[in-house]
Amino acid sequence: YASFTCGHCANFHEENWPKLKSEYVDTGKVRFIQRDIYFDQVGLWAGILARCGGDDKYYAVSDILFDEQSDWISGGSGDEIAANLRRIGLKAGMTEEQMTACWDDTAKVEQLVATFQQNASSDQIEATPTFIIGGEKVMNQPWDDMKEVIDAKLAEAEGAAAN
Repeated sequence: YASFTCGHCANFHEENWPKLKSEYVDTGKVRFIQRDIYFDQVGLWAGILARCGGDDKYYAVSDILFDEQSDWISGGSGDEIAANLRRIGLKAGMTEEQMTACWDDTAKVEQLVATFQQNASSDQIEATPTFIIGGEKVMNQPWDDMKEVIDAKLAEAEGAAAN
């Protein structure tokens, strides 16, 4: 679980995501699904943008949002932040019209919020980033500690599969 406005999430994305991706996701050991949390309106705007290009562009746009978080979020007003988000959308290959349509699609926005609320409630998410690893809620932690949890859960799964 991550929020696009969460500094700790951006730090995870910069420092630990490359390790997680290369050691576990790319090798097929772990399936990674990012679930968005919308603790604030700006985070929701960013989430709408990330989802605007469809599933094919979601992770690419998410990468840009986290990589450039300190730049786009630094706009003083909502209009400035929205303009910064539009620049990210353009960089990701979206058109102005496409982004406007996504932000204006109230049914889609309501669906995103409902999905966030349902997921966060069922997994009792109170802070970001938070991970669900092998059904267990795991708070953000240094990479070596996270790696231990992942390896232990993988060993459990392998042991269960062998039985």
